[in-house]
Amino acid sequence: MEKIRFYKDRLAINVLAKDCENAKSVYEASQGYAIIGLLSKNYSSVNEAVEDAKGYLEVVPYISVGLGAGDPKQWKMALEIAGELDPGHLNQVFPTAFYSEGYLESKNCNNTLVNALISPSGEVGKVNIATGPFSSMHQVACIDTEIALMLMKDAGVKSIKFFHMQGIKHIDELRDLAEKATSIGIPVIEPTGGITVDNFSEIVKVCLDAGIEKVIPHVYTSIVDKMSGETNIKDIEVLYEMMTQLL
Repeated sequence: MEKIRFYKDRLAINVLAKDCENAKSVYEASQGYAIIGLLSKNYSSVNEAVEDAKGYLEVVPYISVGLGAGDPKQWKMALEIAGELDPGHLNQVFPTAFYSEGYLESKNCNNTLVNALISPSGEVGKVNIATGPFSSMHQVACIDTEIALMLMKDAGVKSIKFFHMQGIKHIDELRDLAEKATSIGIPVIEPTGGITVDNFSEIVKVCLDAGIEKVIPHVYTSIVDKMSGETNIKDIEVLYEMMTQLL
């Protein structure tokens, strides 16, 4: 987390940008508390993605290398991109996050926060860890939340990506997850999926009230202009204002 700036050391937003110019505007509108996501699925090769990412890193200090709609098949490409850049943030699925921590360490990428994607089970106190490229194709693997978090702690993974939230549908599960992460010592949670300007504050407040150290909500397509493909700067300004009201 060395690179990422958090508002009052607790809150940052993960958002998209159409291009470098849009990324710069988004970052500035957030007062420096936005992490710009680049989705590996949008590129044909690691080299192409790395070259594009270098352009972004000339205008913003860090980026989030993503999968693309949580596609587990993208885990390796995303990891290899991150291994070339030490970008600040990397999205991974639960089964590959542990390997990713070791891989980045071997590449001396010591400033990139890796998350592990776990999914709601529909039951408070249980999470689905079958989010990998093979495990996700079969029956879900719902285990006690504490066990999933302990496995993460064993491997040194510091951030939970909770996807797909479907807005506030799984907010009770999110609350339980954040509370248990706090008690176990996992410092970061990243609620993701269906987050909008309208439900942002409710979702973030649940995490903050649970006492977790840092929150990174992902606000993606809901604030992207469908005509231009750009992330709406006015929405970023609204989100920043909400951040100041939450903390």
